[in-house]
Amino acid sequence: MGVSRIRPLHLHPRKPPLSFASPTAGIGRRTSYRGNWSAYIPRNLILLYTQPGELVLDRMMGSGTTLVECKLLGRRAVGVDINPGAVTVARNRLDFAYAPLDADHVTPEIKTYVGDARSLDLIGSETIDLIATHPPYASIIPYSHDREGDLSSVHNIAEFSDEMRRVAVECMRVLRPGKHCAVLMGDSRRNKHFIPITPRVLMSFLEAGFILREDIIKMQWKMKSTREKWFGKKYDFYLIGHEHLYVFRKPEASERTTKFKESMKWW
Repeated sequence: MGVSRIRPLHLHPRKPPLSFASPTAGIGRRTSYRGNWSAYIPRNLILLYTQPGELVLDRMMGSGTTLVECKLLGRRAVGVDINPGAVTVARNRLDFAYAPLDADHVTPEIKTYVGDARSLDLIGSETIDLIATHPPYASIIPYSHDREGDLSSVHNIAEFSDEMRRVAVECMRVLRPGKHCAVLMGDSRRNKHFIPITPRVLMSFLEAGFILREDIIKMQWKMKSTREKWFGKKYDFYLIGHEHLYVFRKPEASERTTKFKESMKWW
């Protein structure tokens, strides 16, 4: 598939939208994959925290939305997912050619492989310039039922938190000092009561040594599970209408972090 000319969408990276109600469409962006995030989110992160040619990692890439934006914006990328089916979908979405209007644009190298976010064995230490990813919210959307290491099949929230702590430690290892790790995470509800997943994930990354740079509230729109389960029904609680986009920063090697202590592990 090819497109003769395409102009990248220029957003305002320092004024990221809190609502992503109208996801970008067009080449490489249409997908029916469950649980994918709007292309606006990785696009804003890439524009704000990286420069052309730098290396972006999505260690739970799903259908490859982050990688598509990297290709359009001239960033090298590595995509990892534990499900071979997701890797296949991502590679298919990346199979497009285009000629950007920017004469200096260099087609970036995009790599994908089947792997475990808790052990990124093919990625060297301190080689990544940005991590941008959308993990499963425990078992809300299970992508498999018997694959070892698939966090979307973990129903127990304490167990899920422990595994996300391992993910955070590995993110700290592969990220360059001073660079950023962005994680979109949501909460759940069981037995008509709220299950706070996001603060557990936040604490996992702070415990790994990250500094919290941003907590962006993303509004949820047209959620498939919400429509299917609650549309037209009466209920005695409020539906969850937001997610947290956490942006963490890895300290520099010799950085004095005392002034950031309120944004770091406090317990």
